[in-house]
Amino acid sequence: MKSLIFIFLTSLLLINCTEVQEVNTITTVELKKLLSKDKIQLIDVRTQREVKQGFIETALFIDYFDKNFLIKVNRAVNKKRPVYLYCRSGNRSGKATKILLENGFEVYNVIGGYTKWKKENNK
Repeated sequence: MKSLIFIFLTSLLLINCTEVQEVNTITTVELKKLLSKDKIQLIDVRTQREVKQGFIETALFIDYFDKNFLIKVNRAVNKKRPVYLYCRSGNRSGKATKILLENGFEVYNVIGGYTKWKKENNK
């Protein structure tokens, strides 16, 4: 019984000590300002079918659902520079952001995704 209590308490300690990485976000308004000033690493993580419905002009296309997503990102961008991700609404790009964070990228999720971008930019 004492060993079970010890294991339980040790587990709680380890769980509470794990580092939580905060997801960086950027609004579509902030993204537009950034795009007007700098050449940034912007990745559209939507499917090809979604991309055909419209996209942000300078974006690279790497489908989040591709089994080689991380490999393709590593090949396409400079890990030493920030990477900005968007999808349709921000959900998938949020998940992709976490994957890239875990792999040492400085990454930002575009809040509202392409849906919000399109609405604000009338495209």
